[in-house]
Amino acid sequence: MIGGRDLLPRVASAIVLAAIAILGAWLGGIATAILVAVAAGIVHLEWTGVTEGSQRAALPFSVLIAVVMLVAGIGEVEIAAGIAVAAAVAAGVTGPRPWRPAGVVYAAVFGLALLILREGDLGLAAIAFVFAVVWATDIGAYFAGRAIGGPKLWPVVSPKKTWAGAIGGLVAAVIAGLATAAVVGLPLAGALVVVIVVMSVAGQAGDFFESFIKRRFGVKDSGTIIPGHGGMMDRVDGLVFAAAVAVLFGFLHSGATDVARGLISW
Repeated sequence: MIGGRDLLPRVASAIVLAAIAILGAWLGGIATAILVAVAAGIVHLEWTGVTEGSQRAALPFSVLIAVVMLVAGIGEVEIAAGIAVAAAVAAGVTGPRPWRPAGVVYAAVFGLALLILREGDLGLAAIAFVFAVVWATDIGAYFAGRAIGGPKLWPVVSPKKTWAGAIGGLVAAVIAGLATAAVVGLPLAGALVVVIVVMSVAGQAGDFFESFIKRRFGVKDSGTIIPGHGGMMDRVDGLVFAAAVAVLFGFLHSGATDVARGLISW
C-alpha cells in the first residue's frame, strides 16, 4: 500500500497549510510578513525545543525573529538582516550551546528568504515557482519512495528515504517548476531546468538536515502542531534550504534590486 494510515491526515494538513501559504503569498505586503513572522517564530521555538529540551529559553529570540520579519515586510530588509545577525550573536552569548545561535540563523533565513522573494512585481510568480518546486519534490519523493522502494539514500540519518524517492521528487519538481513557469508566461529555457534541479536537491538536503538534527537529539518530530506531519519545522525543512538557494540564484542573475525577477528569468 502506497499511502498507509498516515496518508489522510498528511493530505488534509498539507491542503490546509498550502491554502494558508498561497493566501499569504497572494496578499503580499504586511499580511505576508505577519504570516511569515508567525511561521518563523514557531520554527525557532521548535528548534530550541529539539536542541535544548525546552522552548523557554527561546521565547525572547522567537519574538526578535518575528520582529525581523515585520521589519522586512515594510521594506527594510537590510535593517531586518542586521537585527537577525545581532540576535544570533546575542543567542551565542547567552548560552553555551552552539545550537542556540544556529536556530536563530535557521529561522531568520527561512523567513527572510520568502519575504525577499515576494518583493517586486514578479514576487508572487517567484513564490509560486518556489512553492511548486518544493511541494512537488516532497510529493514525488513520498509516492515514488513508497511505490518503488529500493536502496536507501542515507539510512544513518533518515532510514526511510530511498534513491527512488529522491529521483521521483526531482522529476516531479522539474515538471511542476516548468509548468508553473509556463502558466506565468516565462520562457522555458534550459537554465531554468538547472535552477529547478538545484532547488529540488537543496530542498531534499534541507529535509536531511532536519532529520540529522532530530536524530542528533533523539527526537522523532519537531512538534505536534500539524497532524500527520509533526511540527512546523517538519513541514518547512525543505523550503528553508530551497528558498535560500532561490534567493541566491535571483541575486546572481539580477542583483539585490529585483531578486524575484532574477530567479524566474533564467
